Parts: sequence; C-alpha cells; structure tokens
Amino acid sequence: MNKHYVIVGSGVAAVHAAKAIRDQDAESEITIFGEENHLPYNRIKLTKGLFSDLHSEKVLIKKEKWYRDNRITLHTSSRVAAIHPERLEIETADGKVTAYHKLLLCMGARNRALTVDGASLNNVHTIRGLGDADRLKAELTAGQRVVVIGGGVQGLETAWALHEGGYPVTVVEAAPRLMARQLDETSSEQLHLVLEQSGVQVKLHAGVTAITGEESVSGVVLDNGAEISCEHVVYSIGIIPNTDLVKETGILTRSGVLVNQHLETSAPHVYAAGDLAELDGRVEGLWGGAIEQGKVAGTNMAAAEPADYRRPVPVTLFNAFGISLFSIGNTDERECDRSVAGELDGVYTRIYIKDNRMAGALAWDGAAASLLYKSAVEQGVSLEGLDSESFGLEEIMAGVAARIQ
Repeated sequence: MNKHYVIVGSGVAAVHAAKAIRDQDAESEITIFGEENHLPYNRIKLTKGLFSDLHSEKVLIKKEKWYRDNRITLHTSSRVAAIHPERLEIETADGKVTAYHKLLLCMGARNRALTVDGASLNNVHTIRGLGDADRLKAELTAGQRVVVIGGGVQGLETAWALHEGGYPVTVVEAAPRLMARQLDETSSEQLHLVLEQSGVQVKLHAGVTAITGEESVSGVVLDNGAEISCEHVVYSIGIIPNTDLVKETGILTRSGVLVNQHLETSAPHVYAAGDLAELDGRVEGLWGGAIEQGKVAGTNMAAAEPADYRRPVPVTLFNAFGISLFSIGNTDERECDRSVAGELDGVYTRIYIKDNRMAGALAWDGAAASLLYKSAVEQGVSLEGLDSESFGLEEIMAGVAARIQ
C-alpha cells in the first residue's frame, strides 16, 4: 500500500499537521476531509472581527495555492461518517471509502450547549463556525438589544464587536468576576469598570435560568428573578470535544480522545490533535496548543523517531474596549507560592512565582511587552538571589531580563 496520510477535520491543527507531514515526506499522498464548505480559516477572528469581511482571504490559514503547491488534497463539504481502524479505512457520508497509512483525528470541539428553557428560540446564538457568525449578522437589526452569556475571552470579544457595531449589550457571567481564568481580582474589577464606562452593562454572579419569548427571544431571566429585555442572546460557556465519530471504534475516550505524549491514540496508526485530544486528563482548547499539537502529530506520523508534545505556555492577548492586556502561564494564585504586583512604567502588572521561578504574569500592556514575560516563563528563569518578598516588581523584572537567554 502506498503511504497515504489522511486527516479528518480542517481546523488549524489539521493544516499544521499536513505541513509537518509534507516537510518530512515529500512524496506521499496527504488528504484532508473538512465538513465546512470553506478553506480552513482562523476561527479566533470570528468574534474579534465579527463585523469584518470574514469571507476574505485574510481569514484563511493558508490560501488555496498553498494546498496545490504542497500537493495536499482538501475535500470541503465532506463529512466523514465512519472510521474503521481494523481495516485502516475511513468512510464519508456519501459512502466513499478511503484507505490510509496513518490517520489523524482533528474533529475539534463544539460549543457547550445552553440547556435552559427557551434556548431553542429564534435569535439564540453561539459562534463556533463561519456559518454561525454569518447567521448572527444576518439576523441582527439596528438597535436590537443583545445579552452575551459568558464573561470569558470569547464572550467579551463578542460583546466588544457588538458594542462597536452599535448594539446595546449586557454581559451576564455566573462567576464573581470577568475573565476569572486569566486575571486577578484587581484586573477583573478594572475591566468591569471599563466595560461599564463604555456603555456595556455587566451582571456578575448571575446565572441564567430561562430565555423568554414566543418564537423569538424577548428576554433573559436571571437566578435572582430579574429579567433583562433583549432581542438576541449570544452564549459562550465552554467547549465539548467532538468524539461521536470514534464512539464505536474502540478508540479510548474520556472528555476527549485519549492520546499519549506522541499524540497517538489507543488504536495503531491513529493520532489525534487539537481541541479533540485529551492528554494527561486535560483538553487544552487553546489556539496555540492546537497549532503545536498539529505540528507534533504530523511530524510523528511521518518521522522515524517520534517527538514528545510539550504544552506551550498559554498566552491570552486581549484587545478590546480600547485596552490591551495579556495573561501568560499560570495565573492561579492557589497553585503558586506567591505573587508580586505593582506598576511598571505606569502599567499594572502581577507576576506569579512557584518553586522560586516565574510561573505566570499578567499586565495591562500590549503584545510586544508580553514577550519578556513569556520567555521568562518558558525558560523557567530562576529568581535565586532576587528577594521577591522584599524587592519591588521593577527590581525583580530587571533581574529576570538579565537572566533571559
């Protein structure tokens, strides 16, 4: 059998895997099967650039010419209906069978569904794919009020885009603060203030118990009994890996498809990467992680010696409501030994320390400023000799900068 690398799914992990395979193997056949009728695109732009032209080439991960030049066959609008690991075959919904030498599963994830009464009404939206963004924009009418459920990164980016588009927005978050996974209390409170000053209402510690309306949305009921009148609801409350395709194959799953450090599944010659893959009890669900997993999985499918996947340091760059901030690495105070906060050049900053090394950082600054902190966390820069309990933030970071390789 000639070598044929088959990739199911057409997200960012799939594209980077295909490139990594071609870098290792210049001759063998590579085929990608994607359900959507578009070339693979940058999903994180769906919320950040909701009202931009999401169908332009600028949104694509790679242009059509790249697939031709690299002799990668991309089947769009092609749903894989079954996987047969025992026969090294996959089957598409139209009954066509394709044999593979190595198989990579990149089916990604879907947004966690809202399960309250009224969630099936017209004008209840979630944004995962290009079609979701198109539908939301098509159904919006000038002046209509929107409730965004979810005060994480995606929810706030959506709220910003809608606010910029001229729509009155209320953000509802069940947690006691915004972006709780990325920010400390001080930053969350400041972000809350910025949203309110921009004209976006924020309801914290507020669960949604129902969406009201006859055929279309007329309001949202909170767990304290209050009701917010609106014509649209957009929710962003987490993701669920798309494991349905492998349920009958014997490939082991838990939350996602279980993989080892080489991103191999429990089935021979079958790998998984991206939002589908679960490693050491965790599904990452991060853009940077999906890219890196795609690269490692693709390399391991084609290379003689496998490489271990190492989780990249998580980086969140948030640019909305006229502010820029970043959060890098572990910013959970409960998992660190201590933290040091202060102002550097007039910018609020906090670093997190574990085992006398930089574990994470956050600051109200732009992407360029984040590079120092990212390098420090990636390299595990030692703070030996830098008394983080008595030194100020400026002294500590000056010492860290001097130690960066």
